[in-house]
Amino acid sequence: MRIVIATGGTGGHIYPALSLAKAMKEEDPATEFLFIGSTNRMEATEIPNAGYAYEGIDVVGMNGSLLSKVKAFYLLKKAEKKCKLILQTFKPDVVIGFGNYISVPVLWAANSLNIPTMIHEQNSYAGKANKMLAKSVNAVVGCYEENLNQFPPQKTKILGNPRATEAAKINKDKSILKKVGCSDELPLVVIVMGSLGSESVNKVLKEACRLMVGKDYQALVVTGKKGYDDFIQSFSSTERIHVVPYIDGIEVMCLADLVVVRGGATTSAEITALGLPSIIIPSPYVPNNHQVMNALALQNKNAAIMIEEKDLNAKILVNKIDEVLSNKELQQEMSRQAKQLGKPNASPDMIQWILDLVGGRNE
Repeated sequence: MRIVIATGGTGGHIYPALSLAKAMKEEDPATEFLFIGSTNRMEATEIPNAGYAYEGIDVVGMNGSLLSKVKAFYLLKKAEKKCKLILQTFKPDVVIGFGNYISVPVLWAANSLNIPTMIHEQNSYAGKANKMLAKSVNAVVGCYEENLNQFPPQKTKILGNPRATEAAKINKDKSILKKVGCSDELPLVVIVMGSLGSESVNKVLKEACRLMVGKDYQALVVTGKKGYDDFIQSFSSTERIHVVPYIDGIEVMCLADLVVVRGGATTSAEITALGLPSIIIPSPYVPNNHQVMNALALQNKNAAIMIEEKDLNAKILVNKIDEVLSNKELQQEMSRQAKQLGKPNASPDMIQWILDLVGGRNE
């Protein structure tokens, strides 16, 4: 099978696409992939580095003034012509878009060539690009029940995020705890605001660390590489409060009794697949308040506690951590509800639907 995947902009779009490709390769090593993304954003290096063929095109999102939107639409139509040539050369059996405006000209081109199409929406509140494409594609994969109200229900399935499948397969290796200074005998809260950290949240965490000294649990606080030096000038590691610049994400988080995280789509997929109780501090700096909507979807099911950054302070955060870690029944309920929302079979379920689409084309 030959598959084109359009993705880009942020890791929230890129890594689920790579997870799906990895799962398909594991099932059928003969599957061939071509990724299409921008010429100048992270996908232009991340995807080739993962070993996949890659084509870059020039597009911009339809934001800003009317003139900016007209220019963006012109670039999308121009890119569609290039995408059509790419697809005619590669001859894919199916084309899959993972959001971001980079998907728009690729899926337009596929539709014009009568190639089966699928889009994947990672967030509980659908992005503009996927909303624009939903009517014309053959299949829509969502991660939240809310997506059923945002896309044509007759061609929408809630199958989840391929990152959840990877997370569910993670090998829990307690020896990793020693590498970051933690014990495997105490309850653990992992606090991480993404790989880069958050300058604004780090200011709160410095005081929160002082408030957690003497508690009957341990904390692993991940500052982000840029924020580490400044952080440890105010608070350095103690016996139970461990401050580090970076961790290997889910490999450490899967060992936690509680995680404090951002509300990105990938993080949400991972923590629900693992059934991790969580406190979510959504980033206020993302389009359409996606992270707040993702966090609400979990909080409304009692799978997580949300604290918006505008309401965040050290005392509130530590009180919520104490509330969860001092109550085993609450932890178990949050874990159970998270697992119910998790979609560990996201990749195999998507693969089956892709096979159905391609099979229908060949009949």
